[in-house]
Amino acid sequence: MGLSRRGLIALATVAALAVLPACSKDAGQDGGGGDNKSVEVFSWWTGPGEEEGLAAMIADFKAKNSGIEFKNAAVSGGAGSNAKAILQTRLKDGDAPDSYQRHAGLELQDDIKNGWVSDITYLYDSEGWKNVFPKQLLDYLTIDGKIYAVPVNIHRSNLMWSNPKALKDMGVESTPKTWSEFLTVAEKIKGKGKIPLAIGPGWTQKHLLENVLLGELGKAGYDGLWNGTTDWTGPAATKALETYKKVLEYSDISSASADWQPMIDKVVSGQAAFAVMGDWADAYLKGDKKLKFNEDYQVTASPGTDGIFNFLSDSFTLPVKAKNKTAAEAWLKEAGSKSGQDAFNPKKGSVPARTDGDAALYTDYLQFALQQWQGTKDGSVQLVGSLAHGVVANNAWNAEIDTALGLFMQDHDVAKFAAAVKQKYTDTK
Repeated sequence: MGLSRRGLIALATVAALAVLPACSKDAGQDGGGGDNKSVEVFSWWTGPGEEEGLAAMIADFKAKNSGIEFKNAAVSGGAGSNAKAILQTRLKDGDAPDSYQRHAGLELQDDIKNGWVSDITYLYDSEGWKNVFPKQLLDYLTIDGKIYAVPVNIHRSNLMWSNPKALKDMGVESTPKTWSEFLTVAEKIKGKGKIPLAIGPGWTQKHLLENVLLGELGKAGYDGLWNGTTDWTGPAATKALETYKKVLEYSDISSASADWQPMIDKVVSGQAAFAVMGDWADAYLKGDKKLKFNEDYQVTASPGTDGIFNFLSDSFTLPVKAKNKTAAEAWLKEAGSKSGQDAFNPKKGSVPARTDGDAALYTDYLQFALQQWQGTKDGSVQLVGSLAHGVVANNAWNAEIDTALGLFMQDHDVAKFAAAVKQKYTDTK
């Protein structure tokens, strides 16, 4: 996950590429042919925090695998969209890297259908990962009974950020616990001449959508949107979408920020009261802005989602055509290891996917995040997957949702949006 996120256009473009069939004459054939003295790892980890995190994990990998040269094939730009477009071409042409980054979940579904990635369930068995990754996470990682990727980190989507000093000046005593409460508080904030909710480009609007839906529908209703058991055009979903529409009316969408950082800056400056954004915002606020947690900024679960962890995760794969399979397996073992995840995540600003991370390494917000994540292992915290970040919808449906959401931002027609998303669920299965 980069410090900038995918725009709607980039999402749609990459998704369209992803659903193309494998057209190379070599597609589907086994890789191999390498000497396993090197491993080429493809990612989009080039931004602040993630680049340092990757370097730390590479150092740990080299300490364990002195005979393997690490070839960093990271591609910068476009918040990962550039890397994904290049990767798609390589996979179609049968020129796969030895391992590549994807978001955990259904973002991988097209790669699986095209025969580009290998089942690595055997590594989960040999490395004991099923004992250290929460079962709820394993369920999201499992596609048709098999696992194809190793999660390195965990980010949380459903968070509401605020400036406690600014809230006090606005006469707001605490962050709202429900979206209904937010709408009441928002009217008060608006009366003070401030922006109740800062928002950014299309992907941040989608990020907000998933968390309003989660807050209004709860885990079961939210999960049902993605597995077909919650009717998008039914009364519960319609009511939730109407709430989303009202929430947008208290945002600065007419002058939306160019990206999420300027959106967060409005909260820091006191122009806006709240922003709903993932926990990569913590690394930005603490690192780039040099602010103090719980003094200059604070964070709570987004309204209605306390006790629920809406996750997204960067993960790595074993391509069918990996030239250096043994070396790639060594990298995947590193990605899933305690030492590898503890080397990477404190620098990245995320928590390990494993539940046995060294708690001493995670401070301030990350201490809270780690406690919450560890709660998903015993079920005290419920887990759901992010729409905007690739977990719960395949690429084709995700792109259709982007299109429908873009139209919704123009016509504000809840019934039309819901009907379109419902129909495209069937069309893209």
